[in-house]
Amino acid sequence: MTKRYKVGIIGCGIGRSHISEGYAMHPDKYEVAVLCDLDAVRLNAVADEFSVPCRITSSDELMEMPDIDIIDICTPPAIHTKLILHALAAGKHVVCEKPLTGSLAELDEVVSAEQTAKGMLMPIYQYRYGDGVQQARRIIESGLAGKPYVATAETLWKRDAAYYDNPWRGRWATELGGVLMTHAIHLHDMMTYLMGPIDRVFARAATRVNSIEVEDCVSASLLMKNGALVSLTATLGSQEEISRLRLAFENVTFESNHAAYSPGDGPWRIIPANEEIGNKIDALLSDMPTVGRRFNGQMEAFYHTLEKGEKPPVTTSDARGSLELVAAIYHSNDINADVALPITKGHPKYISWRP
Repeated sequence: MTKRYKVGIIGCGIGRSHISEGYAMHPDKYEVAVLCDLDAVRLNAVADEFSVPCRITSSDELMEMPDIDIIDICTPPAIHTKLILHALAAGKHVVCEKPLTGSLAELDEVVSAEQTAKGMLMPIYQYRYGDGVQQARRIIESGLAGKPYVATAETLWKRDAAYYDNPWRGRWATELGGVLMTHAIHLHDMMTYLMGPIDRVFARAATRVNSIEVEDCVSASLLMKNGALVSLTATLGSQEEISRLRLAFENVTFESNHAAYSPGDGPWRIIPANEEIGNKIDALLSDMPTVGRRFNGQMEAFYHTLEKGEKPPVTTSDARGSLELVAAIYHSNDINADVALPITKGHPKYISWRP
């Protein structure tokens, strides 16, 4: 018989979506047994909705529960690192929302702890899941797409003063960044998931929409390791919310759907260079099973790696690429120059990307 993993979730904001879209879709694989939140009203509302029996306000208490297999961290970003290290030390598997850590130095501390830990750590990047993005990934990995040329990634969202009427949003100390960190980070990860790692970055970042400390508009130009050129645009001042990827390869062009919060879902536009390539793509995708969207797909993939003892479907290495891009954009904006990756010990943004 396969194991049914017991999950404890810290934070019932986005944590609710982890349950509704993720764990609850796989009741044979997971049981959400404990919820932890400082807000008693929210804690009880979510626990009642999903019939979660144990409700606590102390993360320390959760870490000490011997029957809990997975700690899922859904708190504001500034305390992620502390909770990850505590959960790994307690012998738990760990799931953590973005950003995984508050700096690249902290990420290296987490990686070091992960190497000797009993449990596995999986960062959340749910935009990688859905039929559209997974079909594109399969075509690219098969070699059918050919040479990558260019790509654009647009995160055009709307956030106003009401959204930032919150004790931790819009502040460097608690949110750790703005549109780059909290909003565009998922589409940017999705782009590198399909286009490969980044070599160099030139960027501008500004605060133009809201009266906040962090940036809410970004434009960046990337050179990828494979030679492709990529343009990133993000704002929180768009009157219509969309997330859009368009990727031009030698033999095929891909365009995601434009759903702001689920661009990985199908259908995507898949435009082959000719009929022969189109027929090969059709054959390649003909036996491809449906892929669960967002948290559904990621939690299903995580379960299979847990059962096989393999590395998780999203890793700390993936998180590093994501956070290096954030740090590089901030640094490029500061120095008005091109920035090379990777960002390692000794770099001005290694200890912190915050002002």
